[in-house]
Amino acid sequence: MSRRAPGKLFVAGEYAVMEPGHPAILVAVDRHVTVTVSAAEGADVVIASDLRPAEVRLRRQAGGLAAEDGTPASGGLAHVLSAIDVVGALLAERGAALPPVHVSVGSRLHHDGTKLGLGSSGAVTVATVDAVAAYCGLDLSPGTRFRLAMLATARLEAGASGGDLAAGVWGGWIEYRAPDRSAVLDLARRRGVEETLRAPWPGFEVRPLPPPRGLALEVAWTGRPVRTASLTGRLGRHGWRGSTSQRRFLARSDGCVGTAVRALEQGDDRALLRQVRDARRLLAGLDDETGLGIFTTGLTALCDAAEAVGGAAKPSGAGGGDCGIALLDATAGAEISLLREKWTAAGLLPVPIAITSTKESTQ
Repeated sequence: MSRRAPGKLFVAGEYAVMEPGHPAILVAVDRHVTVTVSAAEGADVVIASDLRPAEVRLRRQAGGLAAEDGTPASGGLAHVLSAIDVVGALLAERGAALPPVHVSVGSRLHHDGTKLGLGSSGAVTVATVDAVAAYCGLDLSPGTRFRLAMLATARLEAGASGGDLAAGVWGGWIEYRAPDRSAVLDLARRRGVEETLRAPWPGFEVRPLPPPRGLALEVAWTGRPVRTASLTGRLGRHGWRGSTSQRRFLARSDGCVGTAVRALEQGDDRALLRQVRDARRLLAGLDDETGLGIFTTGLTALCDAAEAVGGAAKPSGAGGGDCGIALLDATAGAEISLLREKWTAAGLLPVPIAITSTKESTQ
């Protein structure tokens, strides 16, 4: 049983979206993680990945699944295991057992084995939940698929917004607001997975958005991978959370995202470009205040090059490396080519990417 999930890019609202109920705009991209589940022999779970030299074999013990060779569950492996565990917990509550499974993972969200910053952890979580559930005969709605993936992710990183999961489930352009992950995890501990899936999730909302009418989305990679949690987690150490500065940032971000949403709904591309520029300024202000390192030399060059040809650009996600995006007139072929040349000259890698729809992302 094979399922795939797309990667994502943030258009606006990163950092604010980590707080429950605050909006962000994301797009799902046409690069996917594919997970294939089949029967396993000689182990309870076998995981094979095109990013690992050898498969990992695991057996179920009192504390959960453990690798036979002592391999620690880190990176993508941890997300795959957490997704399997969550589906297994749901099956157990329904009186069934997870059969031995062989899980094979293939990723197009990496460049020569290095992540591009397109949400590979979220994509592999969504695809694993979907594939394992389908293999076990569970027919999941998009909402249930997201909630299982959110539970699997929050167990590992309670601060993760889940925006990458929402993009992976619903595809296209979306407006997303994160649930209160602490409340959701607490409910799951007290009442179990089944009841948590049916209960209201405070703060959570997702809805589709129309794409821009005449803008092209261009993407470049800095060549420097970044672990999002390493940046976002430092905000707490700065004393920023709960501060007047954070409240001001959230209000400005909410206003920026809200205006960008209206621009998309009204087909006002010029207004959307203004909000992308405002989103860049918001991130720059946060960077200046906290010293997180959101803007690297590469990301600044990426944005400046886009502005020089009439576009609007910003880092996508936590910054510090990974990817940046630019929006510019889709009919301006010469400017798009010039932008790619400027990016290449600055040591950035233009990444051919298109937006993927819900139908395409769930094949």
